[in-house]
Amino acid sequence: MGNKNKTISFRVNEDAFETLREIAEQRDISLSAVFRDYVDTLVAHDGKVRVVPEHELESAGESDDSFPPKVEVPKSFIREHERLELEADHLREQLEEHKRYVTYLREQLEDEDEEVIQLEELDGDADEPSFRLG
Repeated sequence: MGNKNKTISFRVNEDAFETLREIAEQRDISLSAVFRDYVDTLVAHDGKVRVVPEHELESAGESDDSFPPKVEVPKSFIREHERLELEADHLREQLEEHKRYVTYLREQLEDEDEEVIQLEELDGDADEPSFRLG
């Protein structure tokens, strides 16, 4: 199964369409290529794309309010986060294993037709001889 292209269609008002057509003409590409470029950029940046006019592009690049915002995180924080994720996965696996074991024991209990004898009841019988393990 290959990577198939899909078609996206939507409506824009006449002014927006003319603006988009002008952008395509300025860049000497088709109107479809404008949309493909935008969609590729959108996908590459996980949906965090802001359209800025070219005359504002230089001033936007100089400001500290870059988009998308970036925050530096210490490596120790990332390592601790990864460690906790691994531990949580391990605990989930243990919980699933415990649940399976409890289910197994319940099924064993339901399948048994034998009478359950409590050890406390056996201690009260003085008539029977006692045995020692040794």
